[in-house]
Amino acid sequence: MIRQRWMVCSAVMLLACITASSARADGSLAQVAQQVNPKLVKVFGSGGFRGLASYGTGLIVSPDGYILTVVSPLLDTRDLRVHLSDGRRYHCKMICMEPELDIALVKIDTKEKLDDLPYFDISALAKKQPVDAGTGVLAFSNQFQIATRDEPMSVQRGRVAAYAKLQARRGIFAAAYKGNVYVVDAITNNPGAGGGALTTRSGELIGIIGKELQNEATNTWINYAIPISAAVEVIEAENKKRMVSIAEVVEKKEKYAPSRKDELKTKEENYHGIVLVPDVVEFTPPYVEEVRPGSPAEKAGLLPDDLIVYIDGEQIPNIKAFKEIMGTIRPGTKIALEVRRGDKLQTLSLTVAEPRKKPR
Repeated sequence: MIRQRWMVCSAVMLLACITASSARADGSLAQVAQQVNPKLVKVFGSGGFRGLASYGTGLIVSPDGYILTVVSPLLDTRDLRVHLSDGRRYHCKMICMEPELDIALVKIDTKEKLDDLPYFDISALAKKQPVDAGTGVLAFSNQFQIATRDEPMSVQRGRVAAYAKLQARRGIFAAAYKGNVYVVDAITNNPGAGGGALTTRSGELIGIIGKELQNEATNTWINYAIPISAAVEVIEAENKKRMVSIAEVVEKKEKYAPSRKDELKTKEENYHGIVLVPDVVEFTPPYVEEVRPGSPAEKAGLLPDDLIVYIDGEQIPNIKAFKEIMGTIRPGTKIALEVRRGDKLQTLSLTVAEPRKKPR
């Protein structure tokens, strides 16, 4: 009888210890969330058609309002806005895009003096070694637009399942980034989550949550984050191999000047008559700069300043993607171009022609 009572008491004590430990763990994670949340912003821009989300997430990376996020169609707007954790709202302006990493840098555009924002100092993470598989992580993001104004970001708990090369795509287009990523066992890469933070359970930033992509091997959605050290490495390369902070990169970044108008051709196999803006940063959106007189593009009704968003239902995020998909289209094929003209999306029908004969 005494032995049974002792066993019952031991079980109760063990359960109490486990409960107390769990409570302490949950409490510590709540504290971490409170520390990380002020360094994140909710991003709002263009979207809302064909399932494109008009919201996302960003990381504040300097006290004066520079924000790191992923490249997405929502950034293609003059009304790009962010909501801070304290409820303040600001307009933003695009600073630059990094095509190799598929990230973008924007800055809060205000006359108000900003120099004390909570931020992630990612320049200090340049030499950080990747964390091991099995490491517990937290994912912070505005997935599904659950948060606005001063509402806190969503928090997910998981573990690093692997640290491996990213081999993924969206539709027919391969992912721009080919380096190592953290593959996590939580469903982190949902609409609006791109640009969010992946941290250790102590709140140390280790990665930026990527866009929704499918694994090339399994054709299933992949949940991943790009190591934050990779972002610093790419920016370092942009700045002549000299390690500087994000803000310094922006201060010193050279302005690209268009040198000439390049009419897009695809190995002289077809002709469309579309002249896009110069492809100066490798991830330039496919804006129409000129339409050749008498060309298939003119007959289709395409106009300068149109933004080509889809070709036959496939998203066209940049000029490179436009070239790739047009290179697969045979002369005589009719394609559906969906373009954004002003604030509206229009569908145009274009029949690709035979390549023009060069003058002798």
